[in-house]
Amino acid sequence: MSTIYPRIALIGLGLIGGSLSLAAQRGGLVGHVAGHDRNPGVREAAMRLGLCASVHETAAEAVAGADLVVLCVPVGSMEEVAAAIAPALKPGATVSDVGSVKGGVIDAVGPHVPDDVHFVPGHPLAGTERSGPEAAFAELFDNRWTILTPGEGADPDAVARLRALWEGCGAGVESM
Repeated sequence: MSTIYPRIALIGLGLIGGSLSLAAQRGGLVGHVAGHDRNPGVREAAMRLGLCASVHETAAEAVAGADLVVLCVPVGSMEEVAAAIAPALKPGATVSDVGSVKGGVIDAVGPHVPDDVHFVPGHPLAGTERSGPEAAFAELFDNRWTILTPGEGADPDAVARLRALWEGCGAGVESM
């Protein structure tokens, strides 16, 4: 496959974020992977394990220039992260998430997404009993489903690109 996103930013570098990075890199779907995690030990592990090309101390630094930003943090932290990254988001970028609930994420993140940025919530139906960057593996999404929940008026091209990324990572994708 060809590169879908030249630069992505992953906020949260545990099992899901790390596995997304590895799956996207495996397929050649992304160029530079920037990452952030609030835990310095996790940031160090992400670099050591090749989950990211760069890691940043703040989420805002990680998202600068990113074509896609995926929030891989607990749902209860999404609003704080969205507020912190909003001023640094690139016009035309897409913001998504991997949260297991959508209403709460939409309410928490949506108001912080600038008008010139696309918001396409998502939820990969994958996981294991393990957590952290060391638990990440590229095959986590193979033969699993990812649900995308774009809102009314969502940009169809932004949704199609995100769908292509998840499909390239091995997931089936359903939009609701």
